[in-house]
Amino acid sequence: MKITILGSGTSTGVPMVGCSCPVCRSLESRDKRSRASILIETAGKYILVDTSTDLRKQAIREKVPRIDAVLFTHSHADHINGIDDLRGFHFIHKRIVPCYGFRETLETIGRNFSYIFKGMESDGYAPLLEPHSVSGPFQLFGKTFIPVPLLHGAGSATGYRVDAMAYLTDCSAIPPSSRELLDGLDLLIIDALRYTPHFTHFNIDGALEIVGELKPKRTVFTHLTHEVSCRDGDRFPAGVELAYDGMVLELD
Repeated sequence: MKITILGSGTSTGVPMVGCSCPVCRSLESRDKRSRASILIETAGKYILVDTSTDLRKQAIREKVPRIDAVLFTHSHADHINGIDDLRGFHFIHKRIVPCYGFRETLETIGRNFSYIFKGMESDGYAPLLEPHSVSGPFQLFGKTFIPVPLLHGAGSATGYRVDAMAYLTDCSAIPPSSRELLDGLDLLIIDALRYTPHFTHFNIDGALEIVGELKPKRTVFTHLTHEVSCRDGDRFPAGVELAYDGMVLELD
């Protein structure tokens, strides 16, 4: 199984508009962060987690040939507003792609982008996605995907575990019942927004606490703001590193 970090940045992306801080002015490619998303490749299938605002550029950069399924973590703009970029794949493959998420998430996306699910025949828009509401483990291309309920400030989001990998973005706490789903991880990709506290995201210290509790073999911090430089990776314990756009992670 291959996981590609399509986007490692927070909702503003990095560099952030109007900002001239050292990270936003950095010439390091790993400090250029598009909005958070990953691509999972397994058994020749391409599974997209979230349709980030930067989906088109991400898919072109990584030469993604098609999308076979989409998983949604929640309905915030930076995680869904690239949904229209799926039309390019549809023009080529003419397939309606299954998508998965908690009912509330899919209902919100359906209200905001009804033509994605229903089409708009008068304007020439074909349906792109077929929604599948999930509340527990589900099978997809020979793998078991386990939704992991998360707290995202006063709201909620959904992480996903498949095999020994878990992707937990946009979270400020992990309920006890969800922690039980996260034992024995080889790879944890987790929200670690910045150094200063934030009420809807783990900051660096909060994410490190989770790492200490879950003890995954390898951890990658994602959804990063311009407070965090790619050069900061040396500050973290062994086995903990910073995500960057285009990062490839492989699991047997």
